[in-house]
Amino acid sequence: MGFGRFDEQGQTFMIIQKDDGSFEATDQSITPFQLLTPIDFRIIYAIGLNYRAHAEETGTEIPKHPMVFMKAPTAVQNPGDPIVLPRFLRSDKVDYEGELGVVIGRPCKNVSPEEALSYVLGYTCVNDVSARDWQKEKGGGQFCRGKSFDTFCPVGPCLVTADEIPDPSKLTVRSFVNEDKMQESSLGDLIFDVPALISFLSGSTTLLPGTLILTGTPSGVGEARDPKRFLLPGDEVTVEVDGVGILTNPVVEEIFKDEEPQ
Repeated sequence: MGFGRFDEQGQTFMIIQKDDGSFEATDQSITPFQLLTPIDFRIIYAIGLNYRAHAEETGTEIPKHPMVFMKAPTAVQNPGDPIVLPRFLRSDKVDYEGELGVVIGRPCKNVSPEEALSYVLGYTCVNDVSARDWQKEKGGGQFCRGKSFDTFCPVGPCLVTADEIPDPSKLTVRSFVNEDKMQESSLGDLIFDVPALISFLSGSTTLLPGTLILTGTPSGVGEARDPKRFLLPGDEVTVEVDGVGILTNPVVEEIFKDEEPQ
């Protein structure tokens, strides 16, 4: 079962997604006014270089431990709402990263890989949007600046409960820019699988309900292409995870105070 939220005239309702893709409330069928992210997330942990092919395309050695960074919860964006290219702190190197998102359902600390999946509430589609210039040469050696601009974490449209996906390593993630397929990989290519990530992140650290974990992106990101393919106004990015959902967001430019549209 998948579930999500939508907003209608300022009220938020819980909905479920049926097998045919339509949405239904607990007591009546409904047509969503605006889809929201499945839940409000407390904190966002993300993992870099977690697909073997992605590490290879970047010329980076396979890490011995998961590479962890964080994204601000304010970066979360609803399904269908735009990814906004920064113009106040300008970036012309904004990239897409299709990923599987894992949502923690109950407090966990120091859990073993064998018990880790019992703490998962469900799975969702995520786009770890990244401003490569602010991530690297202008980010002071940290990823958070280039990863945490507003709208840089589209999530949804639904959360598929853990009982529907007993083995996330069998899932496949894809991403598209417009109609061009840019990424496709089985989660079997993960260097650190979902149980290993939960065990590592919970080491001496409490993961609270509502924690979102981004599991890493496959090869095919725009920065690694020749020529490079960064996002442009008018693009549309879609992240698809088999059995989980399809997340689509248009791309626009930021318009800030006293500036006319470019």
